[in-house]
Amino acid sequence: QVQLVESGGGLVQPGGSLRLSCVVSGSIFSGEPMGWYRQAPGKQRELVAGIATDDSTHYEDYVKVRFTISRDNAKNTIYLQMNSLKPDETAVYYCNSTGLLSGSYDSDYWGQGTQVTVSS
Repeated sequence: QVQLVESGGGLVQPGGSLRLSCVVSGSIFSGEPMGWYRQAPGKQRELVAGIATDDSTHYEDYVKVRFTISRDNAKNTIYLQMNSLKPDETAVYYCNSTGLLSGSYDSDYWGQGTQVTVSS
């Protein structure tokens, strides 16, 4: 049974930082490339960054340099360090397998997400 529990969101001023965490239960953590997604109001959910089982990482152009994704295998946890946040990055942030995008992982399950609000 997969369970994804995101935390670490909050209200931050433009230019500020937040560190998100996602505790992952189930075999998805060790067997799947994982990633952080976000969904802003009125917009589709989009991938932000991914990390493969070999720890190689991928970042979308709009977060490169500013965001860092990492994983702690001992804690079954995925992290997203976000720096220099912008107001248009206000969204609910979720973690899940990046295999959802390629079709290699099939699931309708999403965690509750964590709200990030960037505002002065």
